[in-house]
Amino acid sequence: MFFFLLTFVSIYTCMNALFYVKTRILFPDQWLWRGPYIGFLLLMIVSPICTRLLERSGYDGAARVFAYSGYFWMGFVFIAFCIFIAVMLVDLAGMGLGMLLPAHIPRLSGKGTTAGLLSIVLVLSVYGVFEARSVRVERVVVHTGKLPPGVDRLKIAQISDVHIGLIVGIERVRLILDRVREENPDLLVSTGDLVDGNAGKHDGVTEQFQALNPRLGKFAVTGNHEMYAGLEESIATTGRYGFTPLRGEARVVGNAINIVGVDDPVIGGVAPDEAKLLAVGGNGLFTLLLKHRPDPLEQSLGLFDLQLSGHTHLGQIFPFRYITGRAHPLQNGFHQLEKGSALYTSRGSGTWGPPMRLLAPPEVTVIELVRPEAPVQYETATQKR
Repeated sequence: MFFFLLTFVSIYTCMNALFYVKTRILFPDQWLWRGPYIGFLLLMIVSPICTRLLERSGYDGAARVFAYSGYFWMGFVFIAFCIFIAVMLVDLAGMGLGMLLPAHIPRLSGKGTTAGLLSIVLVLSVYGVFEARSVRVERVVVHTGKLPPGVDRLKIAQISDVHIGLIVGIERVRLILDRVREENPDLLVSTGDLVDGNAGKHDGVTEQFQALNPRLGKFAVTGNHEMYAGLEESIATTGRYGFTPLRGEARVVGNAINIVGVDDPVIGGVAPDEAKLLAVGGNGLFTLLLKHRPDPLEQSLGLFDLQLSGHTHLGQIFPFRYITGRAHPLQNGFHQLEKGSALYTSRGSGTWGPPMRLLAPPEVTVIELVRPEAPVQYETATQKR
C-alpha cells in the first residue's frame, strides 16, 4: 500500500508540475500570482490523501468537499496532461519538419492557444461528468445446454465497481439499480469494489439494495477497494445490502446454476484453489465464476463456463485504457477462452476518484442463458439509456 501511495503521489505531482509549466503563461510573472497558484496545485495533489484521512476521522462534510474538488481536478488535470503531451509531440514533429523544409512551422504556444486548450479540457471534463451518469445496459446472450429441465431462460444482472462512498451515493445507486429493476433478473451479482470508504454511512443506499430481491438471490465478491476501505466493514456493508459474499466458495443456486466466487488477490491469506472450487461443475449445470480481476487462470479453463469480472473501468478516462490494458489485456467485453470457457469484463457501473468517464460509459450487464441445448454461442449488444 505504501509503495502504491508513493507511486501515485509521484506521478500525480509530475502531472501537476507539467500543468503548471504549460499554464503559467496565463499569469503575471509575479509571486503575488504564482505563489497562490502553486499552493493550490500542492493542495490538489494531497487532496485524495486528505479526503481519506478526514473520512476516517469522521469529518464527512469536509471529506466530501475535498473529494468533489480534488477528484474533479484529478480528472481535469489528467485530460489536460494528455492534451499537453499531444501538443508537445506535434511541436516536436513541426520542429523536425522545419529542419527539413525551408518553410517556418509555427509552434502551438502562447496565451491564446493555452487558453483554448484549457477550454477544450473543461468541455471534455464536464462531458465526462454527464457520461458517468449515463448508465448503459450491455447484453450478452449465451445459448447453452446446461440449463436444467424446465428452465428455458435464466437472466443474470451484473454490476461492478460501483465504488459507493463520498461521491457515488444514493442518487447514482438509484440510477444503476433502476436499470437492474427494469430487466427483472433472476440473479444479481456484484464483481467487486461495490463499496469504497465508509459506505455504510450513506442514507438510503441500504434500503435501495434491500428493496431489490431477485428470485435466485444476490451474490458478491470482493475487489481491491473493499480491502482499502476496511475489509470487515466492507463485507458487513455488502451483507446489509442483501448480498451473499462468496469468499472462496461455491454454491448451487436454485438447482439451476453453479456460482463460484473468489477474493481479490490484494486480500491477504492463502489464495483459494480455484480448480477445486470449480469441481462443483461436475453436476452438469452452468458454472459462473465471479472474480474481480479479468485474469483467468490457465488451470481453471474448461472448469467454468463464464467468468464475470470488472476492475479496469476500461481506463475510465480516455486514453488511460491503454495503460490498464497493459496490465489486463482482456479489459472490456466478451472474450472466448480455451477449453469452452469464456470471460466478460464489465466497464464498471460507477466511478473511482474523478466523478467522470470519457469514452468509457458505465454499464449494467445483462447475461441471458438460453435453451435449447446447442453448442455455446455468444451474442453481444449495447443499449444506451
